[in-house]
Amino acid sequence: MYENITYELSESVATITLNRPQVYNALSPGLIKDITAAIKAAEADHSVRVVVLTGTGNKAFCSGADLKAGMEAGLSLGESLRRNYNPMILAIRNTPKPVVCRLNGLAAGAGCSLALACDVIIAAESAYLCQIFVNIGLMPDAGSTFFLPRLVGMQRAFELTSTGRRIYAPEAAQWGLVGQCVADELLDEAVSKTVAYYKNAPTKAIGAMKQVLNQAVESDLAKMLEMEAENQDVLSQTSDAAEGIMAFLQKRKATYQGK
Repeated sequence: MYENITYELSESVATITLNRPQVYNALSPGLIKDITAAIKAAEADHSVRVVVLTGTGNKAFCSGADLKAGMEAGLSLGESLRRNYNPMILAIRNTPKPVVCRLNGLAAGAGCSLALACDVIIAAESAYLCQIFVNIGLMPDAGSTFFLPRLVGMQRAFELTSTGRRIYAPEAAQWGLVGQCVADELLDEAVSKTVAYYKNAPTKAIGAMKQVLNQAVESDLAKMLEMEAENQDVLSQTSDAAEGIMAFLQKRKATYQGK
C-alpha cells in the first residue's frame, strides 16, 4: 500500500516509519503523500489511540526535502508546498489522535518542521534539529516559522533560522523544542512509556485538548472560554467521561476505551 513508509498497527498504536534510508529519509513527493495518507488512515481507524512517527535507522529522522528527487513536474516551490508539504503538516496538527515523534537522528529543514508538527517529541541524545534553509538561500517552510517562535521565542527562532546551526537534543530539551531527551539506548523505552499512557488515556478528551490548544495561539480569551464550554458539553456525554467520574468516586483507576 505504501512505497516509502512502513505502517504498523499494534495494540491501538499506529507506527509510521519513514523508509528511505539511502537518502536519510529525505522527503520526496511520494514520501510526503504516504505520510499524509497514513496519518489520515490512523485517524479514520477507531482502534488507533496514538500515532508514532519515526525514521528508519539511527542516523536520520528526516533530512529534509530530497532536492535530487525534485518537485512534481510543472510545480513551483510554492505550489509544491501548497499541494504536498502543507497538507502533510495540517494532517498531523488536525488529527485528534496524539502524534508522538520518535526523534532517532537528524531532523533538518522540512524534516525539522515535520518533527515540530508532532504533539510530543522524544529525542535520542545524539539527535539534532537544523534549519538548513539559509544554506541554500531559502527561508523555513512546512510550518517552522509558525512553530519555532511559539516554542522558543522570537530571538532564538531568528538565531536558529538565520544561522542554520545544529541544536542537539540536550539543548533542544532545555529550550523546549523537544519534550524529552534520553540516552540513545533508552529511546525505545521512553517512547513506549509515553505511548502506553496515551493508548490508555481518554482519547476523545485528548483530541479535544489538541483542537483547542491549536486555536489558543490565535484566539482571544473570550473565544477560548467558549471553545472550552462547547467541548466540555460534548465530552461530558462520552463513555470515557462517565468512566472517569465513576472511577474517581469509587477511588479506583479508570479504564478508558477511547469512546
